[in-house]
Amino acid sequence: MTFVRPSALALALSLLALPVSMGACTASADDDDTAVGDDDFTEGSAEARAILALVNDTRVGAGELIDHNVPSRGAKALVAHRDGPDATPATADDDPFDTIRELKGVSGVGRVTLDRLLAYAKEKGLMGGGVKVVFSPQPAWEQSHLAQIVALIDGAQESLDVAMYSYSDAKIGDALERAAARGVNVRFVFETAGEDKSLDGAALAASKSGRLEAAGVDVRYVNKIMHHKFVLVDGPRHSADKASTARLASGSANWSSSAALKFDENTIVVEGGQPNLVLKFQREFDHMWSHSRDLVSKPFEQTMSTLEITDALVGAPSDVDALFTSANFSVRDTTFSSTGANTVADALVAAIAGAQRSIHIASGHLRSRPVAEALLAKRAAAPALDIRVYLDGQEYIAAGTHRIQEQKRQDCIERAFPSESKIRLCNDKGFLFGYQIGEAGISVKYKYYAYRWDHSYAPQMHHKYMVIDGATLYSGSYNLSDNAEHATFENMTVWRGPANAAIVKSFEDNFESIWQTGQGKLAELDGQIEQDPRFPIVFEPMALSWSEVTALKQKIRAKCPAVDSAAFRSNAAAHRFCE
Repeated sequence: MTFVRPSALALALSLLALPVSMGACTASADDDDTAVGDDDFTEGSAEARAILALVNDTRVGAGELIDHNVPSRGAKALVAHRDGPDATPATADDDPFDTIRELKGVSGVGRVTLDRLLAYAKEKGLMGGGVKVVFSPQPAWEQSHLAQIVALIDGAQESLDVAMYSYSDAKIGDALERAAARGVNVRFVFETAGEDKSLDGAALAASKSGRLEAAGVDVRYVNKIMHHKFVLVDGPRHSADKASTARLASGSANWSSSAALKFDENTIVVEGGQPNLVLKFQREFDHMWSHSRDLVSKPFEQTMSTLEITDALVGAPSDVDALFTSANFSVRDTTFSSTGANTVADALVAAIAGAQRSIHIASGHLRSRPVAEALLAKRAAAPALDIRVYLDGQEYIAAGTHRIQEQKRQDCIERAFPSESKIRLCNDKGFLFGYQIGEAGISVKYKYYAYRWDHSYAPQMHHKYMVIDGATLYSGSYNLSDNAEHATFENMTVWRGPANAAIVKSFEDNFESIWQTGQGKLAELDGQIEQDPRFPIVFEPMALSWSEVTALKQKIRAKCPAVDSAAFRSNAAAHRFCE
């Protein structure tokens, strides 16, 4: 090795440059060896979520971080970790950060790096307002998801994209009108518009769709059932930068007073900081909007998004994700057709198969054969696993009814043979699985509130969520049914990881609460049936097992034979008491 002594001039120049380099250290901070304590940036805090959202965004490279004063050593190391061995973002080997602790463990990452990351995350709007969950029923409108939706709409500055199955709340209608009046561009894919389109003249003008269009809202519909319940506020229609600050609300709840004050529901509200999730919802909306049909109540120039949202732009799946049944449809012009794929069901089946401790499902329906068979297989493979399923009362069937539906399925298969597509329809359509999984040893309860189910008085169990091992949440508009998978636009959001632990826990807590619905009420109702000739056959909701529902129905029939009369059957809404 040859050692070269620096010249006196070079040495003098280096000494003169030293203070400048030290001063520059406050700007570029390449020397970042400050220790970070375990009490800094608490896991799950708004700061921690913002930093993780920034470093896990595959669109953000080391150069961009360095340009925003993140020390180069830390920036390069973080991106190298995230992008995996192939050093390419948004590929299968990506290794996004799950926790701040994991991020702290990367060589070259110290306090200065974290502070600079947080500063840039704030600059990009990733701090946002976090994520909150509103459960129903609430005691008053002001505490409900409806109030949250109005606040979101009133905060819109540029655009609103709404995909809604059903809405009837007047205050939301007023908020949409205010938004359009102040120049916000409002696009609305509305299931009801598919019915309103057949109206004309005054009837069309008076319809929900007609009133929206009169207020300046462009209303369109699609040829499949549109069961989404989401709104995107100031979303990334034209710029990916908007994804970081856009707000989103989505869940099981329609925009109605029943959903707010009567039904079991949930709505997840994202106040910014979830760019990948927002991009996926924007892409879903744009897909529907691009292939939608016009209500033609009032002429609008169809406003189209210009941002092409590719898989690379969205990035690899992370701890927050979204699944859409639109992946199961082909489309030609404005006609969507089912391909038979099972995008959402396949994800749920895989999650069930991978469960280690618990599976908790709260769903209005259980009519999905893939999901039901996955539950049956899991129960057989893991008899001690905590599997509990809470369904709406309309899912209850008697043992004899189950035998009838099973025989109908077998007859259908015999007629369909050898056509595989027709056999699939026989297996998938109209089958209620609550009884079958209960007989297999899975703990099933029904939200039971009436001898005979009727929409007019049903305080429905309208959730559509599943929690795996208390750590991963699947929740959205998607009913567990073949219809939802193959005939309906639906979504399921996915939440996991330490940063989302509080969200998942809120659903676990909700499940434990609704699992105990109406404790003690069954004994009270039994007493009324015995003592009062005019006892209620529509009553306060209770979480009951199949055996408890069966015994209660038998007792009601014995004390009130009229419940099965033609009058009671044909007009359930008019018969709420034994009389």
